[in-house]
Amino acid sequence: MPPKSSVRVVPLAPEHREDWERLFAGYAAFYKVAQTPQMRERVWHWLFDPEHEAEAIVALDDAGRAIGLAHYQAFARPLGANTACFLNDLFVDPQARGSGAAEALMVALQEICRRRDWAVIRWLTAEDNYRARAFYDRIGRKTPFLAYQIDV
Repeated sequence: MPPKSSVRVVPLAPEHREDWERLFAGYAAFYKVAQTPQMRERVWHWLFDPEHEAEAIVALDDAGRAIGLAHYQAFARPLGANTACFLNDLFVDPQARGSGAAEALMVALQEICRRRDWAVIRWLTAEDNYRARAFYDRIGRKTPFLAYQIDV
């Protein structure tokens, strides 16, 4: 699934801070999650802390502007005796949708997983996120598992 445009994916770097803030705030707004600048600051620091599991890549347009982000981390799969990738967040600027940024991010993430010998990429999305689900249905397969959580 090659990207449709000249979108380039790179690891998140300090020079992407302003674009990342805009994208991450947009992602939170899309899911109607109250997010403060302090919360974004905490996540920004996680992404550059080598001791923290969270990592990020961004999709850049021809001008070098970040138009999409993906936050991900490794997780152990004891039953399969392997390591996998959990895609925490995938977001593309609404103005850049259709640019190939989402595909480029997923292709790059697959390459990261291959290099690290991670077995699968797993993620969640909202049931009513139909645009994302159409994309996900095209690139992946829906699992038979349901997600549950306990707030503590």
